[in-house]
Amino acid sequence: MPGAACIFEPYMTDIHDILHQYWGYDEFRPLQQQIIEVVLEGRDTLALLPTGGGKSLCYQVPAMAQEGICIVVSPLIALMKDQVENLKQRGILAAAIYTGQSRRQIVQTLKNVAFGPYKLLYVSPERLETDLFQEFLPAMDVNLIAVDEAHCISQWGYDFRPAYTRIAQLRKQLRGVPVLALTASATTQVQEDICTQLQFKTPHILRQSFERKNISYSAFNEPAKINKLQQILAKVPGTAIVYCKSRRRTVELAELLSLQGMDAKAYHAGLSNEERAARQEAWIQNKTRVMVCTNAFGMGIDKPDVRVVVHYDAPDCLENYYQEAGRAGRDGKKSYAVLLYDNKDLEELEALPQKRFPAFDEIREVFRSLVNFLQMPTYTGQDQAFDFRFDVFVKNFKLDSYTALYALKALESDGWFDFNERSFAPATVTFRATKDLLYEFYRSYPQYEAICTTLLRTYGGIFDYPASISEALLAKLMRLKEDEVKQLLREVMAFHIIEYNAANETPQVIWRKHRVPAKELTMNHRAYIERRETFAARVQTMLQYVHTPSCRSRFINQYFGDAAAVDCGTCDTCLQRKKKALNPEEFAAISKALQQQLQSPKTLAELLQELNATHRDKTKQVLQFLQAEEKVVGDELGRLKWR
Repeated sequence: MPGAACIFEPYMTDIHDILHQYWGYDEFRPLQQQIIEVVLEGRDTLALLPTGGGKSLCYQVPAMAQEGICIVVSPLIALMKDQVENLKQRGILAAAIYTGQSRRQIVQTLKNVAFGPYKLLYVSPERLETDLFQEFLPAMDVNLIAVDEAHCISQWGYDFRPAYTRIAQLRKQLRGVPVLALTASATTQVQEDICTQLQFKTPHILRQSFERKNISYSAFNEPAKINKLQQILAKVPGTAIVYCKSRRRTVELAELLSLQGMDAKAYHAGLSNEERAARQEAWIQNKTRVMVCTNAFGMGIDKPDVRVVVHYDAPDCLENYYQEAGRAGRDGKKSYAVLLYDNKDLEELEALPQKRFPAFDEIREVFRSLVNFLQMPTYTGQDQAFDFRFDVFVKNFKLDSYTALYALKALESDGWFDFNERSFAPATVTFRATKDLLYEFYRSYPQYEAICTTLLRTYGGIFDYPASISEALLAKLMRLKEDEVKQLLREVMAFHIIEYNAANETPQVIWRKHRVPAKELTMNHRAYIERRETFAARVQTMLQYVHTPSCRSRFINQYFGDAAAVDCGTCDTCLQRKKKALNPEEFAAISKALQQQLQSPKTLAELLQELNATHRDKTKQVLQFLQAEEKVVGDELGRLKWR
């Protein structure tokens, strides 16, 4: 991999040299270079790039082009881990701290970053105000603050996270350090709010068009959705993603598709870290064709050849839909984004604002149950983390799981605590012994040599820095059971040879205030009502998208502020309008002629010449419709042929 041997080289200032040295590319993607150059000028910048547009390079390259370190604020722990590992493989030292790590892990990471040759530190927003982070921050030479998923800072955004508001305090502590805010989807109102919340003095906004010309959008009212899904997957070859709202449905659909002979797997947050990683890798390597998943899947995955994304359930907002649908066709080739719904789906969507925002009495009752479940004494708990099993909680207190979940989210938004569905702390190992001491250890305890040498061969740099490890991979390499590997690691640690932190997948609640009696619970009711109204407006926009008779691509682009958006000509509504412009006899006659001519491949020019078409526009309209229906396809030379 490019740059793998260059960890301690002096920094380079030419951004193209950096791009080639560490990433192996010769040129930037659209808008990347402009964003990077503006950031290097020291200007606060909001960058809007679509899903798959290469947002991470926009702060990674500037971090490498300057002395010092870039702090990256991100809410996505799994994505942070992936980015850190990816950068290390490229020879770039990066680290991450987030909720779920032990104090010892965090201290070691912060020491390494403050006093070592690190270039990027990924931080979850909850960690910004902790005593440990504040203790080490003055020792860091920070050259840039990058705010990923920047829409999370806005109450008007679709994924507001109160912890993001702490970034403003970080700006005050790092005066003169520029901020780069990045998001894939934000309305004009949210863009303005991001700039305000991040205290941009002169807002500088760079945006790429939200238009995805190679994606054909469709929405179908289908009482028998499974039949339509099978038709779509049979008609459109290649890799597919099918999004569902519930874990149970992902499993059921994957099993049904498998019974039909399709290679499909389920993916959701209820699977172990190891199982999720294995299924994701199989899909990326094209060993699995169809990933049936919740929205836990897709963030940070760079797979360019996804041909179709199907939403089996209607999403609750257009921002989510656009971001998830945008995982199709990143290679620029023809792809499809399909939304399947029935009347029940729309009724549930209409009722969602009321369900997502419980009454205050319900929130108070969940609060009372929570503090009892955690056995928290009154007026204690601030900055403490508690392991929290949501399923056990709702069962013990006989709560409605949906109401309880959104009551917890309401309390989180009000600043009472941070609620993580899963802490995602990976296993880590650092060697404490010197190489000479390790040799003596092998002589005295030969039974531990295999585990130590396997660690050293598998994870480079483990003598100097903590390495995230996979106990499952070690077990496979050593032909042992995973539990046996964990026991060996614990035993070696007992000799002070290594520092071993086992993986932790336990959900947690981290309190930001002292617990009060339930009767004294207070909330910002005005802000809560405003969030409910904003959410209700987004739901209505999603319903309008489902029912729109106009171009779906233009609808999306105009929602995100592109008033000059034009019809795409390839979505289901555009194609239906074109078909209606021709009478049925004309359409059938032209289709038949095209079918006859395209039994052998032809270019468009050859086809029109063979047909001697007097009504070329009508012929092109029918051809476009047949291409969207996958009846006419292109070959490797770009010629057209009947499928």
